Order: sequence, then structure tokens, then C-alpha cells
Amino acid sequence: MIWTWDVIRRIIEVLWLINIGFAIWTVFRSRRDIAATWAWLLVLSVFPVVGFILYMFVGRQLSHDDIFTIQEEQAKYQNTFLKKQHQLLEKHELLPQSNQKPRARMLANLNLNNDDALLTFDNRVEVFTDGHAKFEQLIDDINHAKKIVDVEYYTFYADHLGKRILAALIRAAKRGVKVRVLYDASGSRGTKPSFFESLEALGGEAQAFISSSSKWYTSPRLNYHLHRKLVIIDHKIGYIGGFNIGDQYLGDSPKFGYWRDTHLRVVGQASVMMEIRFAMDWNTTCRKTHKPKFSIDDELKNFTIEHPQSADPNEVPMQIVSSGPDNQNYAIRRGYEGIIATARKYVYIQSPYLIPEDSILEALIIAAKSGVDVRIMVPCMPDHPFVYRMTEYYAKYLVQNGVKVYRYDNGFIHAKTMVSGSNIASVGSANQDYRSYKLNFEVNAFTYNSQLSSELKKIFEDDLINCTPMTEEYFENQSRWLKFKQQFSHLLAPIF
Repeated sequence: MIWTWDVIRRIIEVLWLINIGFAIWTVFRSRRDIAATWAWLLVLSVFPVVGFILYMFVGRQLSHDDIFTIQEEQAKYQNTFLKKQHQLLEKHELLPQSNQKPRARMLANLNLNNDDALLTFDNRVEVFTDGHAKFEQLIDDINHAKKIVDVEYYTFYADHLGKRILAALIRAAKRGVKVRVLYDASGSRGTKPSFFESLEALGGEAQAFISSSSKWYTSPRLNYHLHRKLVIIDHKIGYIGGFNIGDQYLGDSPKFGYWRDTHLRVVGQASVMMEIRFAMDWNTTCRKTHKPKFSIDDELKNFTIEHPQSADPNEVPMQIVSSGPDNQNYAIRRGYEGIIATARKYVYIQSPYLIPEDSILEALIIAAKSGVDVRIMVPCMPDHPFVYRMTEYYAKYLVQNGVKVYRYDNGFIHAKTMVSGSNIASVGSANQDYRSYKLNFEVNAFTYNSQLSSELKKIFEDDLINCTPMTEEYFENQSRWLKFKQQFSHLLAPIF
């Protein structure tokens, strides 16, 4: 064969057509929304080899076996209390009288019907916005643990803070406390299984979520992260929010500087709901690691959710709401939509990423154009440059449509909060992006308490002192190259 340019061109055309065929078959054989489908087709078509390698690691969906196992664990624990709460829902008695405002009742009903998220009442809540204070309190609680300590984090680094937390867990195990650690292999990159050997030698257990190996590169589905951040101590103390375990979360990273996050310490019934969430995640993983499953049946035998007889302003009604690729309910995203769509005065949002789906995007714009004070706070720097350009793109679009967006300049803001009205707020692990809405395993606390909402509102307003408004003029003054990167990045938003 004579290798003329015409022959080479025809070979390239045939290979390109074969690539297109494989791309179509690969993407359409799994159920996805239309935006993600077209985004993957673009990647696979434009980058024939690199695109398929990328897809193998971050595009493949969870197996039906994994999804079934997760759903099976979920049904096992929650059905015990659902019937009673649905009865209270029908009588409009699900919330205490002082909190029975229409918006709160609607949101509580939404979370119960959409996610089977049980509403608990006798919860006392402490808010942490600084990593040093949060982790000092956590270590103190671990040091006083008597029965169990369950730890679930996206990131558990083997650095100075990680070693301090591990040392506290080891001390607890020596006292006879049952300790379990669940972490995401990709999010805890660099942390080897040997890091937990001293804990396991004392009867503690540690494993990477839905993986038989802790090495991130051995997992074929890197797109699905355990992004939850939970700690449960003695069935009565629970931690939920945005902080991970690592020195950077103490503000010790030269790159990020001060780390501004939000976490809740909860004493009360909601901690048992967090424990149920942990048990489901732990037991799902045990199918691959063959570690002993975690049963909290004994604890649930004596657990009751009673309708409160009196209104204590210090008690925080709370729902623990989960979402992930194991179901199509999109519970946290729909909870966010419920808050935004029913807002009358204000909605304050903090998120390190602002890459909203169309439903959230439109809800924000409708609220702003209806006279609601919609404010969103994002970081001043990227932890992922490509993703940050997407955030800038959507920030500009929202600003053009009446939403106020602020750049936090005092370090890096990682909080995932939403507060609106007199008694509605959400704090957890879910960002305002496609990944948190659909791809990651997330958990948030939805709360219904005036004092807590006022505290979170004040925290937001205090943070504004360290912010720069991202106005239309702010974006107009950016370079053409930066604007191009923003435009290009948003095309791939559904897959990042």
C-alpha cells in the first residue's frame, strides 16, 4: 500500500467515525440527563483517546449491584419510624406549634416524602466556623467517649491533624470504645491503609467507601465520592458540616490561608439519624471488604420520636437529608429548591463552588426578580482552577439577573450553608454544583429554629466585611482570555 495523503485522510475519517460510534454507544447505554450526555459526547468526540481514558475513571456510573446494596441498607433502618411521622404529617402536627410556619411545614414535608428524612426535635446545636475550635471540641468529645465513635469523612489526611485525631481514636479504643472510620479513597489521597493499623490492632476498624482497596487509582469510578462529613459519639453527639480532617482545614496551608467553614455539633436525637446514615454507608462497603457489619438495632429498640409538648427555643427540630447516585430523588437539591422557591425576604448562600443546575439557577433568578434579597458568597481563589472558571461564569450570569454575588477575600470559604426567613437553614456537605446534586454521596442538616437561623444569618453578614461584591463592572474589567476560559469551562459543567 502506498501511503498517500488521500489514504491517510480516509483512515483518519474511518477511525473518527468508529470513535463517534463508540462514544454514542458508551454514553447512551447509561441513563443520564441530557446535559451530561451531550457534555460526554463532546469530550469523547473531540479527544478520542484521552476522552475514553477520562470516561473510564470519572464517567462510568455505579453498578446496579452497588445501588441495590445501598438501597437495601437504607430501607432496613428507616421504615421503623416513617409510619408515625406520616401520620403526624397528615394532621399538620409534624412541627412544634412555634415552628408551624407554612414554609417550614412545607420543607419538612418535602424532605420526609422525598427522602424519608425523619424529623427529630430535642437537639441542642453549637455552630463552628473555625477549624481549631471545631477539632479541639471533637477531640475532647472523643476523649470522653464511652461506647462508640463512628467517623466518616471525605478527607482523612495522614498529616499533623490526622495524626491527632487518630491518636484520640486509639486512646478511645484502648478504653474499650468501639471505633470505626470510613473515608473516601480519592479524597484521602496519600493516606495508606497502614496509617490505621495501630487503631485496628486495638479492635478498631477502618475502610475506604465501596472499595476493596484504599488506593484511589484502583477504583474505576472516581466520579462518585463519599463527600459526607459525620462523626457520631455514644449515640448522642453528632457532627455534620463542611470540615474535613487535614491541616489545611486549620488554615495551615500556604496556598489557601485562613480556612472558613461551617460545622454543627448536635446533641440529641438527630445524632441517631446520622448514625443510621453511617451504618448504611459502612454496611454497604462491608460487602466488598468483608469486615463485620454494624448493627444499631439494640439502640433503635429504645429510640422513640415523640411529638414535643412544649416549645423550647433552644431545641432545634432537624432532618438529616442524604443524597447520592444511588437514587433519583435528588433530595438535597430539591430541599435547596424548596427553600429558594418559597423565600419571601432573603436567601443567603455560601458555597465554594457555584455551578448550579438549571432548576436552581432559575429559582435563584425568579426569587431575585421577585424582590427577594438573594446573596451568594464564593471564594476568592480556586482549589480547582477549571472549576473556578465555571463558578465565575455562573456568578456573572446571576449578577446580570439581579442576584448579589460576593467574593470572600479572607482566605478560602468552604462552607455549604443556606439560611432563609425566620427559622429555616441548611448546613452540610453539599455544594451548589452538579457534583453535589447528583454524583457525590452527601448529607445535610435541614433545621427549623429561629435562634439558629439568626445565628447563621449573622455569620453570613459578618463575613460580608471580608468580601468584594462581584458586580457587572467587576466582570467587564476581566481580560478576554479569562472570559474565554469561563465560556469554555461552562460547556463541561454537567460532567465536573
